[in-house]
Amino acid sequence: MKRTVVSLLAGLCFALAGAAHATLEQGLNAYRKGDYVAALQAWQPLAAKGNPDAQNNLGVLYEKGQGVERNFVESVNWYRRAADQGHAQAQNNVGVMYEKGLGVKPDAKEAASWYLKAAQRNNPNAQNNLGVLYFSGRGVPQDYAQAMQWYRRAAAQNNTNAMNNIGVLFERGLGTAQNFTEAAQWYRRAAERGQPQAQNNLGVLYEKGQGVPQDMSVALNWYRSAAEQGHAQAQNNLGVLYGSGRGVPADMAQAYVWFSLAAARGNIDAANNRDAADRRLTPEQREQAQKAVQAWKPKLVANR
Repeated sequence: MKRTVVSLLAGLCFALAGAAHATLEQGLNAYRKGDYVAALQAWQPLAAKGNPDAQNNLGVLYEKGQGVERNFVESVNWYRRAADQGHAQAQNNVGVMYEKGLGVKPDAKEAASWYLKAAQRNNPNAQNNLGVLYFSGRGVPQDYAQAMQWYRRAAAQNNTNAMNNIGVLFERGLGTAQNFTEAAQWYRRAAERGQPQAQNNLGVLYEKGQGVPQDMSVALNWYRSAAEQGHAQAQNNLGVLYGSGRGVPADMAQAYVWFSLAAARGNIDAANNRDAADRRLTPEQREQAQKAVQAWKPKLVANR
């Protein structure tokens, strides 16, 4: 089963102000090299002195368990100290922690409050996240028009999750007239920048011929782009095309590989498809396919 889904919340971001102190830059260089202990040592003194960038960055380290033992409570503590100084990315990060219930009791209303503070400071992640809450009606009244407004503000700053989410609203006709052509355009903007949900969604439109000419080979290419990043629904969709021979020569072993990868990520449809494909494989094909599954690694694609 292929379906279009609103993208997940933007993840916690690593932020550094342009006018940061040289020691802050040293920490950033260490972080980029994967030397998280050195980054921690560079930022701790600055954070203790009240530097909001350093405080936010310490929150990231504690949230991710980089250079320190993972500690969500400590992460929230540092995010909040920066957020209370008006640091927009830290305000967004506090909102994420409240929404997910990490280090604090889950509270969508509190998350929305923090997202709004950051969104009003023009933080694109917070603008998208606030739009997601308006879309789902969590912490705020459900309001697709408000969701669209915040998504557009984030998309104007090249937030690819927001671009995808605008596409969802146009595809479903929520808060706006249904328009598959407009949906495809928004999905494409995000997909070409590497956003896997948008790549999958654009593939669905090409498979169905909605807003774009029906083209199974193009659908397959977009599914593959998302599947190679570990997107479970795209992996299942790619497996379906391989199994049915649409847009590509039928290859049940390849279908099995993609179904297996998607099933390992909790996709129920893929688990059923994998079992059906398995019954059609020879022992040799099964052995080779299972080796391919074990050797597979996701492709890292930086959103542009």
